[in-house]
Amino acid sequence: MPKYTMPRKTWQYSNEFKVKAVQLSLMNGIQVQEIAATHDIHPFMLSRWRKEYREGKIVADKGKKLTEVSSKQEKEISKVKKLEAENKKLKQELDLLKKWQRFLAEEHQQDIDSSRDLDKN
Repeated sequence: MPKYTMPRKTWQYSNEFKVKAVQLSLMNGIQVQEIAATHDIHPFMLSRWRKEYREGKIVADKGKKLTEVSSKQEKEISKVKKLEAENKKLKQELDLLKKWQRFLAEEHQQDIDSSRDLDKN
């Protein structure tokens, strides 16, 4: 087994960051994977933080009061979800149009080839 010459990088996250990520993940309609992706952490890490939060191992700083997610943030989250759904739909439509374009190009090429065959006879 190779020896490592450089130590592995271990990220340290503040309790405030952990609590904020956990509180966002506990909202209705939000998946752990979405929060993990937006905060650039692994979903298993966030799940572990959620467990530690439930057990009381992770608590917010007493001096800083964390507020619940405001209605403005909820609106932004729902807006992002709508835009992602619209983006997915548009990508599917674009793929369908590309397939249709390929089909028409092949049909046109077949027509050209068949007309050349008729000209030779």
